[in-house]
Amino acid sequence: MKKIILTLLLAQLAVWAHAQYQTNPRTVSTDYFVNPIFAGDYPDPSILRDGDTYYVVHSSFEYYPGLMIWQSKDLINWTPVTNALHKYLGSVWAPDLVKYKGKYYIYFPANNEIYVVTADSIAGPWSDPVDLKINNIDPGHVADRNGKRYLYSANGGYVPLSDDGLRVTGPTQHVYDGWTIPRDWSIECFCMEGPKLVRHGDYYYLTVAEGGTAGPATGHMIISARSKSPLGPWENSPYNPILRTKDKSERWWSKGHGTLFDDVNGDWWLMFHAYEKGHYNMGRQTMLEPVEWTKDGWFKIPEGLKTDDPILRPFGEKSKPTFTLNDDFTGKSLNLQWKFFGEYDTTRFHLTGKSLEIKGKGNSIGNCSPFLCVPSDHSYTAQVEMDIKGDALGGLVLFYNNNFNSGMLADKENILANLRGWQFVTEKDVINRHVFLKLRNINNTVDMYYSTDGRNWKKIANSMEVSSLNHNVLGGFLSLRIGLCSIGKGTVKFRNFKYEAIK
Repeated sequence: MKKIILTLLLAQLAVWAHAQYQTNPRTVSTDYFVNPIFAGDYPDPSILRDGDTYYVVHSSFEYYPGLMIWQSKDLINWTPVTNALHKYLGSVWAPDLVKYKGKYYIYFPANNEIYVVTADSIAGPWSDPVDLKINNIDPGHVADRNGKRYLYSANGGYVPLSDDGLRVTGPTQHVYDGWTIPRDWSIECFCMEGPKLVRHGDYYYLTVAEGGTAGPATGHMIISARSKSPLGPWENSPYNPILRTKDKSERWWSKGHGTLFDDVNGDWWLMFHAYEKGHYNMGRQTMLEPVEWTKDGWFKIPEGLKTDDPILRPFGEKSKPTFTLNDDFTGKSLNLQWKFFGEYDTTRFHLTGKSLEIKGKGNSIGNCSPFLCVPSDHSYTAQVEMDIKGDALGGLVLFYNNNFNSGMLADKENILANLRGWQFVTEKDVINRHVFLKLRNINNTVDMYYSTDGRNWKKIANSMEVSSLNHNVLGGFLSLRIGLCSIGKGTVKFRNFKYEAIK
C-alpha cells in the first residue's frame, strides 16, 4: 500500500512539475529541478568540477567566438565566463575540458583535426590553438596514477601525450570495440564517439556514445566500460545502455554523449544531451541525471527515474539564474551570447553610444555572417531597434545555416520579407532609416512586426513555419537561432535587443 501511495504522489508531483516548467524550466521548487539545465542548443557537454565550482563547455560548430565556458555553484543555474577560441578553424565539435597540475586545457576537434587550447585561469586568456595532428573527433583526456597523460578519440583508440599535453608522443592504439547494439533496434549508425574517462575507486570508467547522434529517436545512447588501467582491457557494463530513449513517445529523443562526474558532496551524476520531441530545431539540450553505484562497482540510473521527472537537486549551495539574452549594447565588449556564423572578424563591428554597429557584408542573409544567439523557449518574442546607414539592409531573422534562413529586413525606406530565400518588399515607403523589428514565435509559427516608435506595432502580411529547420532534415547538427543581419554596402546600428519567453 505504501508503495502505491508513493507512486501516486510522485505522479502528482510530475504533473505539477511539468506545469511549473512552463514558468521556470530549471527549478520547480527549492528541492527539485526539471531538465533541461541548458535549454536550447547546447550539445556535447563536457563538465569539470574544480573545487566547489563547476565549469562546462559545449560544441560550438561554426559559431564564433567559440568554446564558451560556463560556471555554476549548484549545477542548475549557469553563468557564462569567457570564450576560449577566437581563431576561426572551421566547425568545432565535442570538446573535453580538463584541469591538470593547475592548468586548464580544452581538447577539441575542428574539421576532423584535434587541437588544444590552454590557460592558467579559467577566465583566460586562453592560448592560440595547437594542432595535435590527430585526424579524428571527440577527444577525451585521462591521466594515470603516475601522471602519464593519454588522449582517447572516437572509435576506441588513444594516443600518449607529452607531459605538457601539447604533443602526441606515439602512434594510435586501438583498445576498445564498444558495446554490441542489438540488430533489431532502430539506430542511425554504430558510430562510437564521445569518450569521457574518470577514475573511481580501483577502476577507470570509460563512457561513450553509440547509435548515432540524430536519426531515429531511439538511436543515441550512453555506454559504459571499466578497466583497472586507463589503457584497457575494457569490460562492458552489465547495465548497458546506461541511458537511452526507448520509444519515440518519450519527450526527450536521442539521449546520449554523457559525462560521468561527482559533485562536492560525493554524489554522482551524468550530464548529457537530447533533442526535444516537437522542438527538434532547438538543437541538443543539456540534461542532468543522478547515478547510483552498485555493490560490485558499476553505476546505473536509479530504477524508475525518467529524464523529464522532477529530480532532487544537488545538495548544497543554491544560486539564482542571472543569464539573460537581453542586451542594450552598453558594455565595453560584446555579451558572450553573441556569435558570428562562419567567421570572427573583429574589424566588422564596434560598440558605440549604446549601440552595436556592424559593417555590411554579402548580398543575402546566407552570406552576411549574421550575429546569432540561442533561444531557450518554445515560444518567445525577439525585437531590436535599427538605424540603416548607406545602402545597407538590416534584419532580424531565424537562421539555421547559409542556405536555410528566413526573417524580416529593412532598407532605408522599406520593410522586406525573406521566406526561405524568397525576398521581396512587403511594406513600401514606411520608414526613414530607423525602425524597430520584432519576431513572435509561437511553437514554430512565426509572425513578424515592425514599428517606427517601438510602441505601436504593425504585423506584416507574411509569416513563417520553421519546425523543419533541423538536423534530421538539413544536416549539420545545427539549430535555429535568432540573428541580426547587416547586409550590403553600409552599416547597421542595433539597439536594445529584447528577448521575452511566452509561457
